[in-house]
Amino acid sequence: MPKNRWWRSAALTIVSTTLALSLAGPATAATGAASGAGTGAGVAGTAGPHVPAPTAHRPIGTASAHLVDTGRPDPWRADAPNRELMVTFWYPANSPRGAHAPYMSPELSRALYGFEQPAALHTGAVADARPAAGRHPLILLSPGFGLSRTSLTALGEEFASRGYAVAAVDATYETSVEFPGGRVESCLACGQEGTDPEFGAKSSRARAADLRFVLDRLTAPGHGGPVRGLSVDASRIGAAGHSLGGAAALEAMRQDPRIKAAANLDGSIWIPAGDDTGRPALLFSAALGGSPEAARNWEDNWRRFTGPRYWVDLPAAGHLSFSDQHWLVDTLHLRDQLPPGAYQENFGTLTGGRTLAATRAYLGAFFDRHLLGRPAPLLDRPSPRFPEVRFAK
Repeated sequence: MPKNRWWRSAALTIVSTTLALSLAGPATAATGAASGAGTGAGVAGTAGPHVPAPTAHRPIGTASAHLVDTGRPDPWRADAPNRELMVTFWYPANSPRGAHAPYMSPELSRALYGFEQPAALHTGAVADARPAAGRHPLILLSPGFGLSRTSLTALGEEFASRGYAVAAVDATYETSVEFPGGRVESCLACGQEGTDPEFGAKSSRARAADLRFVLDRLTAPGHGGPVRGLSVDASRIGAAGHSLGGAAALEAMRQDPRIKAAANLDGSIWIPAGDDTGRPALLFSAALGGSPEAARNWEDNWRRFTGPRYWVDLPAAGHLSFSDQHWLVDTLHLRDQLPPGAYQENFGTLTGGRTLAATRAYLGAFFDRHLLGRPAPLLDRPSPRFPEVRFAK
């Protein structure tokens, strides 16, 4: 199978299962606390492993919403007349006070990994916090195939701390998704990715439609929106995604003029990018996509971008380095528990802390420049702050 960047590989399953086994163990919290969990300073009053603290210090809130697109049947389930979505929002909060949200529920952990998660992983966001006043720029996020929207929590919290509203949208039936009342829908599409040559394009279109529907709900005039009190600036909207989610972010921008900039984190592009947007695009790869096939995929699409374009690369990273899986494996000391070669295949040779820092910095610079009009010299030349990053183009 060509090493295009979107399928749920056997190695990903191994990594996920190992994570679950460790999270289910009674010693996890104590181990994380003793090690400092790598980054824990931002969550006051908590012990054990937690999401790496954002680089900014603004208080952030989070909420989840169940949204139903009654105008669109589900692309993966023929008997579902409506497309159902679960969305996690992160946003600048009015106050840092309140209980921090769990990373995920035990039920979702069991569905994704096969085990519950009694040793809670802490986040830095206050559950259902009151949003800060004002209209916030918005970033839409789409996770990798087989991964939950929770896999982009560290990025979501980072953007919220910078002043953005963020909406991470699960790709229903491309992973396990928990809906209100405890109903869990499984990955009906898993297995099709290796047999259907049109799978990548079908998923990209479905996810792009998901992102556009969420955007409609957030910007509808006279509508309260999924999060009470959260107001977004419809003139400053971006999209980003990991793996197949990155292809979907580019496709959503191609379809929707409201999306002003899009970033693809190591995802092969399944629908030609076209030359009809002229809007900014960021491609952020790990080892140039990990294979000649993946590199050629981006080369072929690179020339089609007519707006501001950036291609940066982390040669020593792996495909999963752009998700939470990398820092989770490092924080929970799981590297030596993975099968031989699995760590380097999925995460490269860098630490999760370094890859997360680089991902946050370059995506932040990209959206700060093209949504907020702020200077972003990090995008213009190599930086001594991140010697691991090189400009592929």
